[in-house]
Amino acid sequence: MNLKPADGQPDLSIVAPFSHSSSSPWEEFSVRNRSVERLEVILHDTHGIARGKWLPVSSAAKVWSGFVCLPRSIFALDIWGREVTETGLHLDCGDVDGVCSPIAGSLALAPWSNATAQVLLTMSTGGEPCLFDPRQLAAQALSRLAALGFTPVVAFELEFYLFHEAKAELGVQPQPVAPILSGPVAQNMYGLDDLDAVEPFLHAVREAATVQNVAADSILSEAAPGQFEINLKHQKDALRAADEAVLLKRIIIQCARKAGFKASFMPKPLLDQAGSGMHIHVSLATKTGENAFAPEGTGERLLERAVAGTLASMPDYALMFAPSFNGFRRIAPNSYAPTWPSWGHDNRSVAVRIPAGDRSNRRLEHRISGADANPYLALAALLHGICDGIEQGAAPPPPVIGNAYGYEGEQLPTSMRQAINGFSQSEKVRKNFGPSYQDMLAKLKKVELGEFENRVSDLEYQSYL
Repeated sequence: MNLKPADGQPDLSIVAPFSHSSSSPWEEFSVRNRSVERLEVILHDTHGIARGKWLPVSSAAKVWSGFVCLPRSIFALDIWGREVTETGLHLDCGDVDGVCSPIAGSLALAPWSNATAQVLLTMSTGGEPCLFDPRQLAAQALSRLAALGFTPVVAFELEFYLFHEAKAELGVQPQPVAPILSGPVAQNMYGLDDLDAVEPFLHAVREAATVQNVAADSILSEAAPGQFEINLKHQKDALRAADEAVLLKRIIIQCARKAGFKASFMPKPLLDQAGSGMHIHVSLATKTGENAFAPEGTGERLLERAVAGTLASMPDYALMFAPSFNGFRRIAPNSYAPTWPSWGHDNRSVAVRIPAGDRSNRRLEHRISGADANPYLALAALLHGICDGIEQGAAPPPPVIGNAYGYEGEQLPTSMRQAINGFSQSEKVRKNFGPSYQDMLAKLKKVELGEFENRVSDLEYQSYL
């Protein structure tokens, strides 16, 4: 796997799409991998959690014949996997099934599990895409952008912590694999020694990514001890880019477990250390394959319209970018996480950054999402915002120069409750995701929020008991 060029400029090469012959992918795969004993079918729920089941190889072929069904209510499970009856997607409607289809290019070995292969699924109901399935919602946003004549070229960056497994018990602050340094600053940004310390784990991640056709790119040590970032290469197939993001998350989690660590995509696991985000890079390709943001004048105006739409919709979609109670601890001043809908050139304090580089690589970097965000939902919301800006010919506010935290602007939601309220009342959400999805996700997250608000904290016991 190639790393980014040594000059620091990103590699915007596009990974070629997967191609298959007329025979079933499983038939070809099983001939090459005769030791496989089971197939794991995976459907990612609203929270981005992998759900599904194991099939014996004798039943694997039916996946490509359209005979795998899973309940539509999977998308109305809470973060703990419990049914949220308020959504109306469980027994109220008979807990109906959806038909699941395999996602092209996702059939691969699971290197961390003996004799196991896996494939990603997406759901349809009644012959139509199931619009509770986050991947289908992303596909819908892509169709809207295609109608405007553009194809997004997308790359994800994933930040995460590695903790010592033995120290990751409930109620105990986890301990990062790298010691917190003594002194006034506990950081080791881009520290090569930190990479060397977990080299076997990182090697396993790289190997698993190769086996699963996940285009992992650069790996770096992030701001906090035990915090790392892995970048994915830019993809002209935006859905494949999101597929690779969920696959990479699972690769990291499984390889960490094998190494005796716990990988965490919690946005703010340590209050005195940096949070973990999921940055999304997007450029737009024309029908002839050129970067629509590149031309002087017209490209710049198009980029500014895309930025304007993204910024204007950011508060409405905050629940998709920061979907958890913990996620709003990350959105804080001077944290490298944005606190208001701002943009700027080569500026890491803003919500939408235009990275440095030549015109052919011009793109926007969306920086608000926490590491726990569902890549499909974050992508869908971002693309709808871009479409809004292009369709309306919108103009963004002036770009921020310097530290964005010192500016006054419309603040992003500062709590999960604010984000739920904004999402549930948003006309943009209703128009682009539909009232049924808007109602379902708001109810799902209200129940999750209630679990946190209705519990007595350790601090309360320490203070008032």
